[in-house]
Amino acid sequence: MVELVFDGSYEGFLTCIFEMYIQKINDCTVVEQDHHQSKIFGEAIIVSTNEQHAERIINGIKDKTSKKVLAFIYSVFLQESTQIHNDLVYFIKMIFDGKAYKISDFGDSRILRLHKAKKMMGREVHRMHAFVRFQQLKDDLYVAIVNPDFNVLPLIGKHFKDRYPTMEWLIYDTKRSYGIFHSEGKIDVVNFEEHIDLYQEKIRHENLSSDELSYQKMWQAYFQSVNIKERNNTKLHERHVPRRYWTYLVEKWN
Repeated sequence: MVELVFDGSYEGFLTCIFEMYIQKINDCTVVEQDHHQSKIFGEAIIVSTNEQHAERIINGIKDKTSKKVLAFIYSVFLQESTQIHNDLVYFIKMIFDGKAYKISDFGDSRILRLHKAKKMMGREVHRMHAFVRFQQLKDDLYVAIVNPDFNVLPLIGKHFKDRYPTMEWLIYDTKRSYGIFHSEGKIDVVNFEEHIDLYQEKIRHENLSSDELSYQKMWQAYFQSVNIKERNNTKLHERHVPRRYWTYLVEKWN
């Protein structure tokens, strides 16, 4: 079986789809360069990302289905799973082979797995909308530290752009060492060779503005004052606010 090795980008993945058809490769798998392991048997082809070829695949999917299906493919791709990526290859081949009517066939285990992945992505996006907390730095930049299970930053930028249109902000993913930066209505992807200055996955106090430190203390005091220990229901609380998000909630730092 042929392995198509790509750089991990969405455009690289779509370039693999293009190469599949151009080279008439029927039996293949796709794998990210970082996850690729050489095998004694089988052929590995290194696929160089080509944005024009990727765009042709995007246009082909839109012509045969809809923008909604294209958004579905992109969202699921961001789960960063080799199995899901290969399920997407199967999914896209169905579209180009004239079987688009089958892309909602939940009796097909691969299609069902994709829809489950989309649901998981949606849940993670919703939680990022709810639990992202910005902190004001001394230079008036607002920074939020996150560590999502999946690569959801490309899916949450618009929400925060609409919510905080006049603020300069950065949402930084500690797991993937990159962030999205908003300024004057524009969002840019920013990459970091090393983690930004953190202490236990929090921004160091010396980098925060004096107003931010005051607000944090007031919020923590308020949270403690309204907390009635006798009525605590930890299980219910963790169901609504999973423990893995507590690191980024100011009220949980004491």
